[in-house]
Amino acid sequence: MPAYFVTGTDTGVGKTRTSAALIHALRGAGHARVVGMKPVAAGCDWVDGINGHPGQWLNEDVVALRQASSLHVPSSFDNPYALPAAVSPHIAAKLANTEIDLDHIEANFHALQQHADAVVVEGAGGFIVPLCEQPGVFLTSADLAQRLWLPVIMVVGLRLGCLNHALLTQEAILARGLTLAGWVANAVDPNMPEQAANLATLQAHLQAPMLAHWGWDPQATPAELAKRIDLP
Repeated sequence: MPAYFVTGTDTGVGKTRTSAALIHALRGAGHARVVGMKPVAAGCDWVDGINGHPGQWLNEDVVALRQASSLHVPSSFDNPYALPAAVSPHIAAKLANTEIDLDHIEANFHALQQHADAVVVEGAGGFIVPLCEQPGVFLTSADLAQRLWLPVIMVVGLRLGCLNHALLTQEAILARGLTLAGWVANAVDPNMPEQAANLATLQAHLQAPMLAHWGWDPQATPAELAKRIDLP
């Protein structure tokens, strides 16, 4: 069963649009039941329940993944931790008086695997963003990627500094024994100087294929972007 862990060189580089596009691409490749998973979402709005259903904290990235998915599951499966504060997950968890448990996330991921033909897991922030900080315990998104042991797709936000961020992220992924299955170049700064030269450097030094290069196009939908991405 295809499953991928999507990480980014930073926050705000296009992980969600990449994850949603991957979901559409997998559906287009013949996988009928494809679901996105956002294990930890920090920055949620309260949504009142309707028709007797309870209210819930809801993150816009989670909404985007659910809209792209062809398999709809209980919210506790595809988003185990919905945290109100838009800050680093480990801080948001403390503010919400909870603790992010990787065992719980892994159990929900395996539950999704039982029902889906393909799963796309979107990490939070950059690759080593903290998830849990307790006395004697410090866990990051990288630890989660290792726990799930999925091939990683890295989203590179094309802007000044992206070379350093991309190469460091690649180094961290490979150092943990994970497979870098591919990367996506996503233009986040329409005025980035020497974008073509930066892209050439990335292609020369990243040890995985470029799956897509998306120019500045904030109106593009995930379904449209899926037509311009290669599956690993």
